Amino acid sequence: MVLLHVKRGDESQFLLQAPGSTELEELTVQVARIYNARLKVQRLCSEMEELAEHGVFLPPNMQGLTDDQIEELKLRDEWGEKCIPSGGSLFKKDDIGRRNGQAPNEKMKQVLKKTIEEAKAIISKKQVEASVCVTMEMVKDALDQLRGAVMIVYPMGLPPYDPIRMEFENKEDLSGTQAALSVIEESEAQLWWAAKELRRTKKLLDFVGKNEKTKIIVKIQQVSTFALICHYFIYFQTNKNVQYL
Repeated sequence: MVLLHVKRGDESQFLLQAPGSTELEELTVQVARIYNARLKVQRLCSEMEELAEHGVFLPPNMQGLTDDQIEELKLRDEWGEKCIPSGGSLFKKDDIGRRNGQAPNEKMKQVLKKTIEEAKAIISKKQVEASVCVTMEMVKDALDQLRGAVMIVYPMGLPPYDPIRMEFENKEDLSGTQAALSVIEESEAQLWWAAKELRRTKKLLDFVGKNEKTKIIVKIQQVSTFALICHYFIYFQTNKNVQYL
């Protein structure tokens, strides 16, 4: 098995093993999928830390408003009234005004926090230092643990607009956020090694040879729109028999 040390820029991400015979189309998608799934775990952990401290998300039309404004506009947090944490809640105001302040009690808070730490450990970049390879199954397990903890603390579920629920249902909207800049579309992912693009049409062994004990540093990036245009221009120029639609 070839050992791949995956980086984004100069920053380590994770280790991955793959046979030299692996098609690079398959490998590129696999690396991008693990990379993006780790980002999802990070986003969930961040939001769940806020959930543990300040309860569920307020309705969009109530976020950022003062209590007086909410009262004046006669707004009501109907989902917040339904989504009560197990064992009752403790009020802890969210100064940012995103969450309703009805935080879980200390016992339930620790359920969330312990699970968050376990999930973070699975996707931690320290796994590289420990020579632990990360698989999609491991990342999925972290997601399942996080989902399970939320179900324990909030058996009635979360509001449909809560970012945690949206992440679990793969309905998250990252447009306009800093997080969106980190995500790499699987179809637009590129792998590079030794200043060479690992082209999807080839196999891993075409670049690293047949030595299955090879270790390489691979960088993942998203191909630019300009590069895509150039790629298709070259493709059509070298395939004159291709019919344009």
